[in-house]
Amino acid sequence: MDLLYTAHVPPGDGPFPTILALHGFGASAHDLIGLASILHGGAAMVLSPQGPLAFQMGTPEQGGGMVGFGWATPPSAPGADPGFAEYERAADQVRAFLDGAMERYPIDPRKILPLGFSQGGVIAYDLVLRDPGRFCGMVSMSSWLPGELDASIPAQDGHEGFPALVLHGTDDPMIPVDRGQESRDLLLKRGMNVSFREYPMGHEIAPEALRDLVGWVEEKAFTVIQLA
Repeated sequence: MDLLYTAHVPPGDGPFPTILALHGFGASAHDLIGLASILHGGAAMVLSPQGPLAFQMGTPEQGGGMVGFGWATPPSAPGADPGFAEYERAADQVRAFLDGAMERYPIDPRKILPLGFSQGGVIAYDLVLRDPGRFCGMVSMSSWLPGELDASIPAQDGHEGFPALVLHGTDDPMIPVDRGQESRDLLLKRGMNVSFREYPMGHEIAPEALRDLVGWVEEKAFTVIQLA
């Protein structure tokens, strides 16, 4: 487990349903760990690895000097795709991280859920599209599925009916909502069972989106037992 990470481990022996929480650009391993007490009533393990790339955030005039982390170099314009190869390398690192976590923690292999915000959503798409049988569902928030990534992965039987939740803000200044809509459509072409929601919010997780996320995890992800 080479990536730094935060972890919420529920009491008991397990095995535990597990959420792989993947933060967005400029955040850290601490950004999404607060969801642990909300999702699945706190009874799910939550592992939040930190992006391997460090960036200086802000200018001195903006109070810069803080370091944020990401999975790929930031785009030159809002909504543009950074280098595809960087995402591929990052996804490989997260796969290796999950392999290590499976050895270290009592994870229920039938109930592993990647959940990604912004850049983290791209990693979640890569994980699930390449190996849907390893996961019970996926969540993408304020993110996008790069066309190059979609085109590089052939359709698989495991995509059919696979549960996916895509949440996006209509006022998102970083990743326009049409990128979320395009991602939904690409998933639907693969036969995936997509729940898509839009909210009057920016690049964030509004309370309404959080409520829908909590309900979907219970109804669509952790209630589904996939055959090994």
